[in-house]
Amino acid sequence: MIIPPPAPRDNKAVGVQTFGMTMRFGAFTALDDVSINVPAGSFHALLGENGAGKSTLVKCIMGFYHPTSGQIMVDGKEEPIASPKDASALGLGMVYQHFTLVPSLTGAENLVISRENVPRVIDWARERKALAAFMETMPFKLPLDAKVAEMAAGEKQKLEIIKQLYLGRNFLVLDEPTSVLTPGEAEEVLGLVRGMTVAGDLTVLMISHKFHEVTSFADDFTVLRKGKMTGTGKVSEHDRQAMAAMMIGDQPIAKLDTRTHFNGSSKTVLAVKGLKAPDRTGLKTINVADLDVKSGEIVGIAGISGNGQKEFLEVLAGQRQRDAGQVKVKGAPYGASRGEARVLNVRFIPEEPLRNACAPKMTVAENIAFRTFDLGKSGKPVSWVSASAIKAYAAQLVAQFKVKTASLASPIQSLSGGNIQRAVLARELTGAVDLLIVSNPCFGLDFSAVAEIRARIMKARNAGAAVLLMSEDLDELLELSDRILVMSDGVLVYETPIATASVQAIGEHMAGHH
Repeated sequence: MIIPPPAPRDNKAVGVQTFGMTMRFGAFTALDDVSINVPAGSFHALLGENGAGKSTLVKCIMGFYHPTSGQIMVDGKEEPIASPKDASALGLGMVYQHFTLVPSLTGAENLVISRENVPRVIDWARERKALAAFMETMPFKLPLDAKVAEMAAGEKQKLEIIKQLYLGRNFLVLDEPTSVLTPGEAEEVLGLVRGMTVAGDLTVLMISHKFHEVTSFADDFTVLRKGKMTGTGKVSEHDRQAMAAMMIGDQPIAKLDTRTHFNGSSKTVLAVKGLKAPDRTGLKTINVADLDVKSGEIVGIAGISGNGQKEFLEVLAGQRQRDAGQVKVKGAPYGASRGEARVLNVRFIPEEPLRNACAPKMTVAENIAFRTFDLGKSGKPVSWVSASAIKAYAAQLVAQFKVKTASLASPIQSLSGGNIQRAVLARELTGAVDLLIVSNPCFGLDFSAVAEIRARIMKARNAGAAVLLMSEDLDELLELSDRILVMSDGVLVYETPIATASVQAIGEHMAGHH
């Protein structure tokens, strides 16, 4: 039997309340007597540091966890949500920070198989027609015929949001929904869901660390800290400082060093000329004609996800072959080998550090020591690797960079996202650094971790490092960069010094209007 594509749901937005929600894991209380109210048709922000209990709360609402005590009410009626299927039946959906798509399937296939009743025989002509009509209602375009594995992070996140809307959810939990989106895309996505809440078609509970998103789109907010609710209210009646104080208590926040003029000689450290490399589809070419980064400056590269930044970074990291061109560091040809990186003092902080900069099952100490484990105190290679020296070195860096870990012997994958990033920073920013290549360093991290990481990058720049920063967070680029370049369709199309940078001009070039 051929089952037709789903018709749009007529249901209106639903409201959700929790009463006395408590969740214990053994002796640890992750959530302690939390009651929140998200009225139908409202846009509610859920704030808090990593580990504050936000994810635990939404997992209880979505049926992934069975709370130790407490009730959930949907539209004023108590509902025993025992599983995610129960939540779906009530119209509750969730967009996760980590992707839940099937990488080997296309966007279209991911949407179709996400339905509860997937037909045994799929009428693709009919499905494509229905999907095309549905996509016409979305504010951004997506390559639904491309495999998810070939999509950039921003495209995957947009597909996750689209999937929930396609399934007709009318209460949506958004877990950091714009972490990988440009300001324009974020405005579009949040504008779309905001419009749906105003129309009464959707209720949104958004976990976010970005105050400008909260103040621009949310009606109300709730703050959690260490599992307890520390504040709630109307966004219009509270400023950022008040919300931040509820989030972090009296914990100090790292201050960004002033962007000082570098007193040393401002020599070119990284020089890229005529670089050509295939993009991830193999159909387009990344073409970087001329890029220089000097010591004591941060050059930021802006661009919508999927415009070649990822491939350019992979070339610089030695993960992708180039077809033509030169990459030189301090005048020497650079192929990204470990030996070259060591001699030329090149350091690398990629996005998704657990996947791209760590061996997940190896210990925290081993991961921190990757650059130095085979060197003696003099910096010369040794023939015998000392486990005690690795531990002592890692212990020193863990303390210096405030990496929270149960033990140096814990696998690094057991750490929170912010602490994995701190461990990678500890490894990459210790010792002489002449060139630092960074990509989306604050993706998905909380308020205090973001401040600390940006402070470390600025400190490296002020100490004379040349920094190439690729980021899809324009606020981050504007805060840190000395110059901003825009990459569109694999080509650097625009350059501006920070002193005269216009967000509008940068945004237009990012969108391809050049």
